[in-house]
Amino acid sequence: MTEALQAADSAQRSVRRVPLPAALAALGIVYGDIGTSPLYAFKQAADAGGTLLPETVIGIVSLILWSLIMIISVKYASLIMRADNRGEGGIVALLALLDARHAHPGSWRASLLIIGLVGAALLYGDGVITPAISVLSAVEGLKVDAPQLAPMVVPISVVILIGLFLIQRKGTGFIGGIFGPAMLLWFAVIGILGCRGIFRAPAILAALSPFSALGYLIHAGPGIGFAVLGAAFLAVTGGEAMYADMGHFGRLPIRLGWFTVVLPCLVLNYFGQGALLLSDPSAIANPFYLLAPEWAHYPMVAFATVATIIASQAIISGAYSLTQQSIQLGFLPRMRVLHTASQEMGQIYIPVVNWLLALGTLCAVMIFRSSDALGGAYGIAVSLLMAITTVLAALVALKWGYNLFMVIAVNGLFLVVDLIFVGANATKLFEGGWFPLLLACAVAFLMLTWRAGWRLLEHQRSKLRQREDEFIAWVLDTPPIRLSGAAAIFTAASTGIPLGLTHHLRHNRVLHERVLLIASITTDEPRVEPDQRIRLVPVGVGITRVLFHFGFMEAPDVMEGLQLACLEPELRGIDPRSITYYFRRVMVIPSGKAAGMAFWRKTLFATMHLNANLPAAYFGVPAAQVVEVGLEVEI
Repeated sequence: MTEALQAADSAQRSVRRVPLPAALAALGIVYGDIGTSPLYAFKQAADAGGTLLPETVIGIVSLILWSLIMIISVKYASLIMRADNRGEGGIVALLALLDARHAHPGSWRASLLIIGLVGAALLYGDGVITPAISVLSAVEGLKVDAPQLAPMVVPISVVILIGLFLIQRKGTGFIGGIFGPAMLLWFAVIGILGCRGIFRAPAILAALSPFSALGYLIHAGPGIGFAVLGAAFLAVTGGEAMYADMGHFGRLPIRLGWFTVVLPCLVLNYFGQGALLLSDPSAIANPFYLLAPEWAHYPMVAFATVATIIASQAIISGAYSLTQQSIQLGFLPRMRVLHTASQEMGQIYIPVVNWLLALGTLCAVMIFRSSDALGGAYGIAVSLLMAITTVLAALVALKWGYNLFMVIAVNGLFLVVDLIFVGANATKLFEGGWFPLLLACAVAFLMLTWRAGWRLLEHQRSKLRQREDEFIAWVLDTPPIRLSGAAAIFTAASTGIPLGLTHHLRHNRVLHERVLLIASITTDEPRVEPDQRIRLVPVGVGITRVLFHFGFMEAPDVMEGLQLACLEPELRGIDPRSITYYFRRVMVIPSGKAAGMAFWRKTLFATMHLNANLPAAYFGVPAAQVVEVGLEVEI
């Protein structure tokens, strides 16, 4: 690779090693979701707790505090973030570490793949609910001073969300520049408001003891206790972003932001809301906004709306990134991916994902119509995702050689905590929990169908491909007319002769003097080192196989890679800007003959394959240099 690419790669890594700027940026991207939880989490937990006795308020605040400590500080910041794939985190990185995508059907790794894809699908459910509940909870602040505006909350929220999804195609770099500073100010403000509440009722400091939480749960009984647990869990939703975004900022900056800014300010605000209820139980109507002086209510509504837009933007961008990774690893069909900032590889926009998220989010707002109602839909998806992450991280630890009993003891403890929260949120299944689960099941099913169908298709194509030695012998025995120049043929396989080349030679009896067989291979590592990107394999009779290796976090820029490959001695003299690129357009014909999938699932896969982005467009090949060859394959 060129020195420029090596320098860019090293510059990106050096930025991630600078803790303070990265920690500031992480405040907006990583902590936007959990940072806006005080808008609704404490209120919903207090509503679920029944009569607002002092011990109830103290117990709920203590429960939120120790949930933040146990789940976010200890589990994610100290434990889960150790399970990284060369610095990258998240469900997809864990699946790659466990080599799950290469699992044979019926094996234990195949079961892991299903579990992991369900976890990835739950992130899409989270991506639908987060913008809806965040924006609704912010706009509901209007009702504090102007109850007559209550009917306008939903329309205003819908307008804000539509605007948010509309600007995605223009890129979000101009918003991204204010993410960190805006959220730093947000955390400072909610922390100061919390201090104001604590000074009014210092008795709330009794919630610092974990025995306050345990005592409350014991005396509240299982019914109320589970309801409060499910609501209190909303205070930790968004914490999973610490792990998912670890590769963007680095482990140290994310931990630094959490322990120095986010955790202290969140705790102060939750304690302040609890103190407010100790002194004025009627503030349960909206304890977050009532913490502020009356003159600050409307400015706080505006500020909270900005903060929730930032949180929503981070979730939407995360959905784009997850989709791109899933496409790279073969879990989803190719989609149109637009880069909205030439200087920032992570700035992408996927139209299909954007509008499906918009549809789901707007449906959530119109169906549930309040943050209280959406609270029932929110926690179950995130709690299941956290439990799945704990299991996969434990398997990674075992793969890395950690002591079996230590892994069972540590991860088992956190899995028990996760399952308690899953059980608590399951009580809200019919109150709205079905919504994100339905979305997650649909996405997971499509992922599994695409993967299974692609396996069947590749199996059928492999039987049709000619062996390299047979093809070379054929060319030598009956020499075709050799055309001057070069041609490039894209193929999904790294062995064998593509069907397009075989058919072309059989019917036209001509062959270019130099032929490049181009294949893009996605590795189980997030990024591939520049010197490992390209591999050239001589085939014979003027044919060279060009293998490009990309990490699952990288955009497969084949054209740029080909420019570099043509600088190698084996390909010198070939100009990628003037050669013809051959692609095959495969028409999948579902059939009931071959085993592997039900006919209706084969039909679904054929539909997905038909609507997938064409390879030439996905790899960025200029349309004027493309020749497509049609091919029907029956599965």
